[in-house]
Amino acid sequence: MVQFGTMASPPPSFERYGDDPPASPVVLSVPHAGRDYPVALHAALRVPMSAVTVLEDRHIDAVALAAHRSETMLVQRRARAWIDLNRSEQERDPVIDEGASWTAQPLATAKLRGGLGLIPRRVAGAGELWRRRLDAYDVAARIRDDHRPYHAALHMTLAAARARFGCAVLLDVHSMPTLGAGQPSIVLGDRFGRSAGAGYVAAVETVIRTAGVTVARNAPYAGGHILDTQARPGAGIHAIQIEFDRTLYLDPAGDAPGDGLPAVARLLRRIIDTLADEASAGRALAAE
Repeated sequence: MVQFGTMASPPPSFERYGDDPPASPVVLSVPHAGRDYPVALHAALRVPMSAVTVLEDRHIDAVALAAHRSETMLVQRRARAWIDLNRSEQERDPVIDEGASWTAQPLATAKLRGGLGLIPRRVAGAGELWRRRLDAYDVAARIRDDHRPYHAALHMTLAAARARFGCAVLLDVHSMPTLGAGQPSIVLGDRFGRSAGAGYVAAVETVIRTAGVTVARNAPYAGGHILDTQARPGAGIHAIQIEFDRTLYLDPAGDAPGDGLPAVARLLRRIIDTLADEASAGRALAAE
């Protein structure tokens, strides 16, 4: 008799670094640096691969890994073109997603209207990405296998850090194309004050300015779905998104890690240490 066992769950599409339970109140997330492009994605593209690799936060994982010590850190391997972890499950694009009607009404955000929903539809300069509409069950599988496990792991890690240290601080690490002359090289997002205590963001701004780097808050990037779902400042879980100008750490071609990467990693390390110090100071005040 042939016996059939239950189908094993696929391995997670992200890497987890650091101790469990967390060794620090600071938790790192790198959701957009993935360079794993499944065969099915290649087959469905109507544009060259170079058109979708621009969606990556190119090699920002190398910066995060160079800065990392004992903190718990999640790094997504799957490419953003496959599924965007910083979008809600409801941001399904009815133009390309046959299952968008599964949700009562797609969440009509500005990003979705611009073609950058849960599954990116188009990229500036390249136009529409896909040969055909996406099968509803295929998108559901991406949500089940890639989107939900990452968010669940992040939620549990932050809860564990909060339980151990009395508070937790998520630093969601991204990169951005250069904003141009006179514009900031780093942008911090705190959902306009909703995702983190003001002291945390101010402390990070001070570290960045002390390093001689220009910084702005919430413009043009205020954070997205990860901050919206993971941050609960009233419960002691704070979250900040940080965007690094790619010219700070990539080579002149913008393709590979460059000479500036060690300095950016050192700056990120100082930011992490500052957030840990702020968390410790907050606990001390609460205990008085």
